[in-house]
Formats: sequence, C-alpha cells, structure tokens
Amino acid sequence: MHRRRVLPWITVAALLGGCGSAGNSPAVDPLDGLRQQAGGALDRYDQAVRAAGGAPFVPVGELTRQLGDWEPANGSYKETLSAGRVEAATALPAAPERVGAIVWANGTRQDVPLISADGAVAQLRAAGTGDCSGCAPLKLTGARLSTMTVPTTRGLAAAPAWEYTLAGTAVRLARVAVDSSAIVRVTPPPWDADHPHEGLAIESATITTASSELTVTFTGAPGPSSRPCGVDYSAEAVESDLAVVVIVIEYRHAKDEACLAIGAPRSATLELSRPLGERAVLEVTQGLPVELTITG
Repeated sequence: MHRRRVLPWITVAALLGGCGSAGNSPAVDPLDGLRQQAGGALDRYDQAVRAAGGAPFVPVGELTRQLGDWEPANGSYKETLSAGRVEAATALPAAPERVGAIVWANGTRQDVPLISADGAVAQLRAAGTGDCSGCAPLKLTGARLSTMTVPTTRGLAAAPAWEYTLAGTAVRLARVAVDSSAIVRVTPPPWDADHPHEGLAIESATITTASSELTVTFTGAPGPSSRPCGVDYSAEAVESDLAVVVIVIEYRHAKDEACLAIGAPRSATLELSRPLGERAVLEVTQGLPVELTITG
C-alpha cells in the first residue's frame, strides 16, 4: 500500500468540461495553454543542450552525495554540508586525466572533461543552500578520483567523482568530477504572479528499451473519479528531437468540490509518437528533467 502524503498539488481545472465565454464565442481548450507552456520548456531545454556541446549529460538531482551517517556528536554537520560550508585542510589533487567517461547501464559511453578536486569543491560550495554563516566549515583532509551512480534522463549512469575524507568523522563526501560545461542544467522561467506556471508536475518516468509507451508518476488525488473528491488521470506529450514534455490531464469526480489537500502517488501511461531513445522527459510546470528508469 502506498503511503499518503499531505501535500498541495497544482491542478488543471475543468479539463473535460472546457470553458467558453459569453455569447457565441467558441469554447477554449484549457490544454492549449499547457501545450504552449510545454513548447517554451522544449525551447529552453534545446538551448541548454546546445550550451553543453550537444552531447547531453543530464543528471537529475544533487551532484553531491554523503557516504555514511553522521555520528551523534556531528549532527550539525548535515546543515553545514547543505550550506556548502567546506574547505580543504590540505592540498587536493588534480584529475589524473583531462577526460573521463560517463557510462550508462546499457554500455553507452560519453567522454566528458574532468575537473580537479578543488574545482569540484568550488561547485559543491556554489550549490549550497540555507543560511549557515555561523557554522565552522567541514575540513576536507584528502581526495581520490572514483565513480558514483547518478540518476539521469537516460537512466542510471556511472560518473567520475571525487571522494573526500573529512576531519573528525568517518563520513565521506562524493561530488561528480565533470566540468560544468558538459552538464546540461535547465533554468526555469522566472515566477510571474500574473501568469503562474500551470499544470501538474510529474516526478519520474519509466519506459522499456526501444518502446514508445511511457509511464509517469506524480502526486495526485488519493482516489478515483468514481469517489467524492477523486480524480482519474491520463497524459499526453509535446515532443521535440531532444525531449518530451508530459502534460497530466485530470478527470474529476465533480467540479468545485471542497476537498482536503491530501496527495497520494499516482501514475499515467501515454504513447509517444516514436520511441523515446535518448530524449529527456520534462515536467510541464518549470520544464525540468525528471529521472528515467529503463526496464527490459
């Protein structure tokens, strides 16, 4: 049984009923706005891929990983790391080679430029979030080049990574050692209160090898549309040569029901116009890539 989550989720209202204006004006399809929004997301993604040299390594999620658990006496280190407060206590090495390789589960390889251990530390600092200005920095006592498994838009991949030892703890840190020029990073559009991002964001996608049938997961209503406050879902895709944006469509039990904002894991399956291949799957609200699992 899935565990329910109490979360607000963004909805697409009245997708089946349509909405018309007074008089004889033709009905407006509420999906048209989402399709236009998806087109903008595809344009931004295409630009990000070109900026990364056209051979995309598109990681999903954080590029820093904690290896091991903080000891009870070092519980505050979690906040320190989240804020990017780290510094080298000794000289850190350069990459032994200028080029490394990303390797996917199907054996596909992609050469990427590597950065030094110091360069990866600089990336780690820049990625820090939160206010921890009063925290003492974590001291890095050494580094070695290794690999780490990274979720990507093409499934799990083994990526070169620097692994760091820390003073005062057995926990180690790993950070992807790929130069930022070779990493696709999508910049969401700025928030506009007059034109907010619409739609329901998918969280992950699953597909079989060479298939065009894509299954996506998201947080939605707990029950089906046959029940009060329930919703059924379908999905469609807006596609380009480099990515697909998934639009989730709602079929509500009734319009304007007063319902609790209780979310639960839901899914929908859609047919693409052709096999996904190496294209990325993007959610529609901000155009960000989601993790892809490839089965079979």
